[in-house]
Amino acid sequence: MTRIRFFSADGARVQEVEAAAGERLLDIAQAQGQPLEGTCEGQMACSTCHVIVDADDFAKLPRASEEEEDLLDLAAHVTRTSRLSCQIWLTEDLADLTVRMPGSAHNMQGR
Repeated sequence: MTRIRFFSADGARVQEVEAAAGERLLDIAQAQGQPLEGTCEGQMACSTCHVIVDADDFAKLPRASEEEEDLLDLAAHVTRTSRLSCQIWLTEDLADLTVRMPGSAHNMQGR
């Protein structure tokens, strides 16, 4: 199991959950009510599931593909540790993962 901490954009709110290896971060975040739209439903055709990964955890993840980096170029509030949550799959060796919602996170589907 991986312990995931979701921080709000302003850092004021934190939600902690556990998820099994093989699960996708976007699906976990949406199930927990996080403001990630995922307009393309995880097909890597948009950047509405952009998250900012904690610097210590960023190095534990596989490197982003060129296609993912191209989409991140279109996202707002990108940092050097930004990733698309649809491209983060939990693995057995990932014990902890901390992510922060970018300042632009807004789920239009939740309304």
